[in-house]
Amino acid sequence: MIKNHLVQQIKENFPYKPTLEQENLIKTLSDFMFLSESHVLFLLKGYAGTGKTSLFSALVRTLDQLQWKCVLLAPTGRAAKVFASYAGHPAYTIHKKIYRQRSLTADMGSFSLNDNLAKHTLFIVDEASMISNQGNAGSPFGSGCLLDDLINFVYSGEDCKLMLMGDTAQLPPVGEDLSPALYADALRGYQLQVFEATLTQVVRQSYNSGILWNATSLRHLIVTGQFHALPKIKVTGFADIQTLRGDALIAQLEDCYQRDGVDETIVICRSNKRANIYNNGIRSQILWRESELEGGDRLMIVKNNYYWTQQHRQVDFIANGEMAVVRRVRNERSLYGFRFADVMLTLPDYDDAEVEATVLLDTLHSEAPALTREENEHLFNKVLEDYADISQKRERLKKLRDDAYYNALQIKYAYAVTCHKAQGGQWTNVFIDQGYMPDDALTPDYFKWLYTAFTRATGTLYLVNYPKDQVE
Repeated sequence: MIKNHLVQQIKENFPYKPTLEQENLIKTLSDFMFLSESHVLFLLKGYAGTGKTSLFSALVRTLDQLQWKCVLLAPTGRAAKVFASYAGHPAYTIHKKIYRQRSLTADMGSFSLNDNLAKHTLFIVDEASMISNQGNAGSPFGSGCLLDDLINFVYSGEDCKLMLMGDTAQLPPVGEDLSPALYADALRGYQLQVFEATLTQVVRQSYNSGILWNATSLRHLIVTGQFHALPKIKVTGFADIQTLRGDALIAQLEDCYQRDGVDETIVICRSNKRANIYNNGIRSQILWRESELEGGDRLMIVKNNYYWTQQHRQVDFIANGEMAVVRRVRNERSLYGFRFADVMLTLPDYDDAEVEATVLLDTLHSEAPALTREENEHLFNKVLEDYADISQKRERLKKLRDDAYYNALQIKYAYAVTCHKAQGGQWTNVFIDQGYMPDDALTPDYFKWLYTAFTRATGTLYLVNYPKDQVE
């Protein structure tokens, strides 16, 4: 009887009449919520337009109304902000919830797995396709394997359960062929009983969206392995997807900036080199920026950094892919073969929390995602030379780890980004420039790239210089 009440309440909080597929999912979720067994996990895979967002908003509202405990998590600050906005419930980054910084007297700048003090709590993780489990021996976080640490954290709590949600058609984590958090067999390897469901039916209210129509078509090609030709994009008859010639790009970007704001507009490219061209053009021709870095500039952090937030109450660390806005720039200088500046930043995805930091200006223009291995080694060795008078190697390395230049934030302009950097975020206006596509570029990764880029847009999608014979 209580279980039926939960089903009914979720349906009352759902804004539409559920499809048969959604109805079955609601019942399965209710069964899962009433399981008395420990070490059970719910895996939901849902494609764009299938109602996953609306359904889980209804679930979270129902749990809040029933005063059942739940914690919402996502891999990045931007993804957490999006999750919180549609669920109507606070959400946190996975790192903030499951790690704690070790004491300053121990190994400063490293994080150990936190104690899960929660009881009878459901942990719901969105955008699980982004969760990596690629071991990184140099990671300052726990074991270096995020999925391992997440599961160990959740199930160390009393009667806690985990729910993972994601889209297998999206890009997997960098360096991995698949998204490990979305594969039931991998999850069963943790000795968990896995309940699995997949939402595949595009709901009726999505039929008028060109973005979702084409995303569904791309997803079909991905599932069926049809990668032999460039996918045709249907534009005719849809108001939310447009083709755009290069000579009209500046005017359209200006219009989007004025109408919806710079923070609600993004250009997605296939390479850092192409993103650099866009960023430089946007800054000079639309925003009229004259200096290399100015107040108001939008930035993206391109390497995890925990140094500048050690004493910050709101932000534990600044993750690779986080957005930042420049408020003040001063004291530009050159040292160790690199250029630095001191800045005041605000972090939009953390309620505009302020952080003062030293940034590395060189990465603004680099065609690499961040400093290359050779550049990192050069910076490491040059900074370490400053502490040559310290006889003990351990003490020298400790000084290095606490050095502002060695820990300088690595940044890029954030008006145009690669798709991996955009993943987890949503913008009202998304411009896609896929560039020239030779036949050997038609890989599963490309189709997932295009699908992920399409599904970043909540308002209008613009296809820049898209081949005419690939548009319907």
